[in-house]
Amino acid sequence: MKTSDISTKPGGPPHSQSQRGDQPHGRVHLALSFIAVGVQILLLQQSYIGVITILMMVMEMAVMAVYMVMFMGMNPALMPMDMTHGKKTAIGASSGVFGMLAAGALLIPWPERRGAPPEDLTHAIGLEIMGEKMLVMVVVGAVLVATIVSGVVLAAHRTRYDRFGDDLRRRPADDPQPGGVGR
Repeated sequence: MKTSDISTKPGGPPHSQSQRGDQPHGRVHLALSFIAVGVQILLLQQSYIGVITILMMVMEMAVMAVYMVMFMGMNPALMPMDMTHGKKTAIGASSGVFGMLAAGALLIPWPERRGAPPEDLTHAIGLEIMGEKMLVMVVVGAVLVATIVSGVVLAAHRTRYDRFGDDLRRRPADDPQPGGVGR
């Protein structure tokens, strides 16, 4: 058994993956739900928006994992998730809500379509969602990227070049506090 296969629960002994039953992690379900939303958009014949949604959600999860590991030293999404309080109540409530919504979608008298769809649906949806705020959102996106890069640069006051020299060949590293894994 590898060390990576062991997890500990607070106040309990370590459990290997085989003892846990290899339950799927929450991150898998989250990724599948994101992809399912993108597939629904693809089924609405909005290929560009559907593909962008899938790519955006998958990349968001990858970036989140990298930042969580980088700043926290671990990623809670990599740990198994289990709702231990009120599991039967949650299952009953969610099944009931799903049943009501499904019944409503099937039993409601849907109106007939009036008019014709626009020639370029993607452009029409973009204008409807963003309207006059498109320029603001482009600027805000650039500012957010600059903020993230600046935060990382300011947080890392010592880089690998400070520790290992300009050619990255200084051994041992010039660390202000000894320790590490002994390499």
